[in-house]
Amino acid sequence: MATTETDAYGQSLWNVFRKRVNELGWIEDRNLRFDIRWAGGNVERFREYAAALALAKPDVILADATPSTAALLRETRTVPIVFVRVSDPAGQGFVKNLARPDGNVTGFTNFEPQLAGKWVQLLKDLVPNLAHVSFIYNPQTAPYTGPFMHSFEAAARELGIKAVVKPILQSTDIDAFIAERHKEPNAGMVVQTDAFMVNHRDLIVASAARYKVPAIYPVPLFARSGGLAAYGIQTMELYRDAALYVDRILKGAKPADLPVQAPTKYELVINLKTAKALGLTVPPALLTTADEVIE
Repeated sequence: MATTETDAYGQSLWNVFRKRVNELGWIEDRNLRFDIRWAGGNVERFREYAAALALAKPDVILADATPSTAALLRETRTVPIVFVRVSDPAGQGFVKNLARPDGNVTGFTNFEPQLAGKWVQLLKDLVPNLAHVSFIYNPQTAPYTGPFMHSFEAAARELGIKAVVKPILQSTDIDAFIAERHKEPNAGMVVQTDAFMVNHRDLIVASAARYKVPAIYPVPLFARSGGLAAYGIQTMELYRDAALYVDRILKGAKPADLPVQAPTKYELVINLKTAKALGLTVPPALLTTADEVIE
């Protein structure tokens, strides 16, 4: 898993997957054994754990997020892999195409690059006088960011907003960068879908609140943790669906014959309490369309 073992979000994803696997007839210590590793968004741990898991030659591996998948594919092209929360798997070279993966890996994507433009528009709707918008990501854990960046920049250009793209490699860089954004008048921020960012969500949300920088997040969890707003997939559904693919592979199916699935359910979560703290008035239309409003 891409989170730490103590992360409640990571545990909830794992529990959803494990419960669905059990419902399909696979019972731990009876006809199935789990060997789970928690990488905590650390690139070196992803590589270390991928090597160990590939060497063990399990019947199938669940790869949580892009860094896990990339690390595993460097280690094995034979052990079946089902990935979850991966953006642009064809563009990253994980599969040849979505309909026929043609290899040892298949799974479930989480975002399309065009969503970055929607994040900018959502921020503009919440902050009408928005003049500067930054886009933060970690290139080590989000190597797929290029197309997202283009969508982000195009949307900002169309709305007449100055765009800044900022790679963040260390957690210590987060607070310093957001503090700099605070010095820009009418500045806001968009956070990339990224294992590193998810693992440091509390720090990002706290810094955005401290420096009063409005931010849009890719995972509803951020808004539920105090962030202004988030638009993203219903992640739990992906783990339930991943259990179905694992079940099919354990029963003899090949990853190459299982098409990569795109998400179909998205959520808009708005934290009204945070909006008020930032001095923002949320448009009634957004409140009406939001799947969840936190007051």
